[in-house]
Amino acid sequence: MIEHSPCEWLWTEEWTAAELLFELISQRYERGSTMITSNLPFDEWTKTFGTERLTGALLDRLAHHVNILEMNGDSYRLGQSRARKA
Repeated sequence: MIEHSPCEWLWTEEWTAAELLFELISQRYERGSTMITSNLPFDEWTKTFGTERLTGALLDRLAHHVNILEMNGDSYRLGQSRARKA
């Protein structure tokens, strides 16, 4: 496996943000805990990452040995923002 420092990833202009995230998740896969938050359901991640292949590989690594916490309800930050404006 090729080892990269975070600085190398940031300066590799040919990589997309999705590829950088995939590389980060791949490096951490089964080595440590990773927490990711999103307001999108998994079936909408392809729109963000661009390709089904990359999205599938990323979700495969993320969803293995995982606890998914799905929270539905009002946004705390949105509520706080509205309260400050009122």
